[in-house]
Amino acid sequence: MKPSLNLETGCTRRAFAGYLAKSLLGVGLAPWASHALAGVASQSMPGVVRRGAATKVIYLYMNGGMSHLDTLDPKTDSEVRGPVESLVSPKCGIKVSEYLPRMAGLMHHTAVFRGMQSNQGAHERGRYYVWTGYNQRGTIQHPAMGAWAVRLGGLINPNLPGYVKVGGDSRHPGGGFMEAQYAPLPIRNPDSGLQNSGKPRGLDESEYEDRLNMARRFNRKFQEDYNVKSVRAYSDAYENAVKLMKSQDLAAFDISSEPDSLKTAYGDDAFGKGCLLARRLVERDVRFVEVSLGGWDTHQDNFTRVPQRTAILDQALSTLIRDLSSRGLLEETLVVLATEFGRTPKINQNDGRDHYPKAFSCLLAGGGIRGGSVIGRTDAKGANVISNPVSIPDFNATIAYALGLPQEEVIYSPSGRPFTVADKGKPVTSVFA
Repeated sequence: MKPSLNLETGCTRRAFAGYLAKSLLGVGLAPWASHALAGVASQSMPGVVRRGAATKVIYLYMNGGMSHLDTLDPKTDSEVRGPVESLVSPKCGIKVSEYLPRMAGLMHHTAVFRGMQSNQGAHERGRYYVWTGYNQRGTIQHPAMGAWAVRLGGLINPNLPGYVKVGGDSRHPGGGFMEAQYAPLPIRNPDSGLQNSGKPRGLDESEYEDRLNMARRFNRKFQEDYNVKSVRAYSDAYENAVKLMKSQDLAAFDISSEPDSLKTAYGDDAFGKGCLLARRLVERDVRFVEVSLGGWDTHQDNFTRVPQRTAILDQALSTLIRDLSSRGLLEETLVVLATEFGRTPKINQNDGRDHYPKAFSCLLAGGGIRGGSVIGRTDAKGANVISNPVSIPDFNATIAYALGLPQEEVIYSPSGRPFTVADKGKPVTSVFA
């Protein structure tokens, strides 16, 4: 008689996979390979697919609602600009805040979207909308853009996960309803690299192989007894984790090998180190890397806190663009700077700015983008978009277009509902060279 095992319970399946890894190998499976895979079907639909210059994305997320007026869309109106002056890019004439002095010299590599609009004014729903292109619902979790990129674009380096998330919010939608192989591998601390990814101490190669073979024999018997898709998926996940442990590409997660001068240039903070890690990962053909910088929710002391955030952003982003360019990686890597909404033109009684989804700014660089571009315009107070508005789905569709993803390909959720990469968004094609 076979033992009773509830194979429809995700916790039970995860416990089984984790037990094998820890008891036989002494390590935990990598997060991207430790969950059961859900069945998701797709259907190709007719449509124009751009085979873009970009093959990879570094997605920099400004968590909390970055003030457009104090960064990428500065104004001269004394009622709204506060104590912030503007700088003009010497190579393309784009104005930015004085808080971004390094980026002022690199705006010829970028396209600034000043006409961004969102229909969400609360943080959780706003973040979800930016990450997925869909409004948050209680009945389904939609995939984030990184999951779509890997699902539709595939892995480039088969030894590494296609989607890595460095830092950020634990409520991130990740792979949503897609298979677990499309969920991001979370890295909490860029200094620590990929945890639980090495052989146990004191275990030589022969003993290690013996344990692997034992685990495979145990797996084989289990799969014969319970030959269902969710169990078979664990075999693939297990082998992927082992493959990564043995791969030389594992060194991509170790930023300590970088020159001290370059580490200093990126900045001695989690975001700067995350950007350096992102460059190492795309250099080894990871498809999509997301790095977060929080602290932008400036209801109070906006003109004290924003300079602190922009100092970190300006140093890391400018170094990232220069670093990618010097290595010949900028043309094939799309750098995205995004946030959930902007901040109010009106400065409140606490010297702060409140949530403002009606108008805000995002940025793209590299990846075939026509540098020195500005898309959209706000009025003199930065309160209303007066030309070329861009919705969140439009912005996500533009990212998909840069990657050459099939935007009309339908992916079905396990419940049979159809979805596309950017919902009904239309890419801003004029921004590409």
